[in-house]
Amino acid sequence: MKAAPDDQLRLLDLQALDSALDRLAHRRRTLPEIATGEELRGRVDRLADDVVLLQTEDTDLGREQSKVDADVDVVRSRMAKDQQRLDTGQVSSPRELENLQSEIQSLHRRQSDLEDAELEIMEKREVVQQRLAEVVADRERVALELTETEQRRDATFAEIDAEAEKTTQQRAELATGIGAELLALYEKVRASSSGVGAAALHRGRCEGCHLQLNTTDLNRRRDAPADEVVRCEECRRILVRTAESGL
Repeated sequence: MKAAPDDQLRLLDLQALDSALDRLAHRRRTLPEIATGEELRGRVDRLADDVVLLQTEDTDLGREQSKVDADVDVVRSRMAKDQQRLDTGQVSSPRELENLQSEIQSLHRRQSDLEDAELEIMEKREVVQQRLAEVVADRERVALELTETEQRRDATFAEIDAEAEKTTQQRAELATGIGAELLALYEKVRASSSGVGAAALHRGRCEGCHLQLNTTDLNRRRDAPADEVVRCEECRRILVRTAESGL
């Protein structure tokens, strides 16, 4: 392939812009804030699940406590009625009196058992509510950290995107000055060579694969016409000859 030496030199500038775009794209993909945000988002979700579980447990304990409260009220009401019958002398039969006193004693024990159970439930509920408050606070703290991380990520995205847009525009302007056939070859090589389609021959070394050319290859490139497009024998990238090529 033949191409004007100036067009070949422009490939190096084009490659520099393409490499800059590749670096920007890589930086955008690998921002630390992205991984941090994903980790924080997972923590927020897990904490939110924990909140739901603790709220459910607190609700269940509250329902259980309400039931015990109701049972205590029933026992107290029954005791009050029995005590009233006892105090007003409504019971005259010794056997009935004995049964009533026995029932009152039984109700006292029942009330004591219920109150112990209620106290145990209240203690459990206090622990759950304290843990719930801690988890809610943790969730809010992590959510705030996530928001700040996403804000830093978005700010960096905006900087990268602005730089990429500027570089893309420069690339488009530069590419219009390069012959279509040479540009097509460059794009084809770049696509199959890790993003590097053209490299300078610098002091006898290919700057694409960083290998030193042997004497025979150097002589062949020295003797090639200036408008001939030469390739590296090792990496097959377009090899651009410059004043620093060492030919």
